[in-house]
This record gives sequence, structure tokens and C-alpha cells, in this order.
Amino acid sequence: MFTGSVEDRLAIRELNDTYGEGVVLMDKDIWGSVWADDATWDFMGMELAGREAIVEMWLGAMSSFEKVSFSCSPASIEVSGDTATGRTQTQEILKGKDGSTRHIGGLYEDRLAKIDGQWQFTHRAWSMIVEFQAKEA
Repeated sequence: MFTGSVEDRLAIRELNDTYGEGVVLMDKDIWGSVWADDATWDFMGMELAGREAIVEMWLGAMSSFEKVSFSCSPASIEVSGDTATGRTQTQEILKGKDGSTRHIGGLYEDRLAKIDGQWQFTHRAWSMIVEFQAKEA
């Protein structure tokens, strides 16, 4: 379901796009910019608190990949004043430094807040829906 102003929903979609751009470029500043200072991230059962801890863990995870293709699509955005919830579907293709290739489909359950006029994630819970590993020839 999509509720709230078109302007807020567009800003939240663009926040998701910024997140994706940070992943593809493996750029910690771009990727980290989408998180509130006191955000939490439930990443496959690992609960991280605070933007600094979230970015640090992400950098560690990303260090094992040579290249990453990432796209996401909001499945719902429900805005209520300066807060919102949403669900975002993700598709990732990960090329490991060891030569492995993985394709992952996931889902984020999101909470957001408009802070100083900008939407940021205050909580994201990610779960893997499906994963395929490419077979080497």
C-alpha cells in the first residue's frame, strides 16, 4: 500500500535509490548517508545500533566482493506525518574476490523519519528470500 503525499513517497523512493547507488559504488559515504544517527539495522538476525556501527559492519561485509549489482523496489510506503513504514524488495548479484557469484533476493521492512527535512532510515530489517550461486564452468 502507498499512502501519504507523493512528494514524501518520491523522497523515500529516492532514499532507496541512494542506498542502492552506495552499494553499487561501494561508497561508504553515500551508503551511510541514508541512515539516521541512531538507526538500527537487523541484518539476518544481527542487530546493529547507530550509523557508525552499521557502516563499519557493512564495510566489512563488502570487503569480500569485487563487484556488486544491486537494485531495489519499494513494495509499500506508508507516510504518516514525519514518520513512515515500508517494505522494499532487493535483488543483488555479488561477485566475490574468490571468483564466486551469488544472486540474492531479499526484503527490507523499514521504518523512516523525516529529520531536518530529509528522510532517513531509522530501522531496517533485512531477510533473505532466495539465493542462487552460479556454477563455475
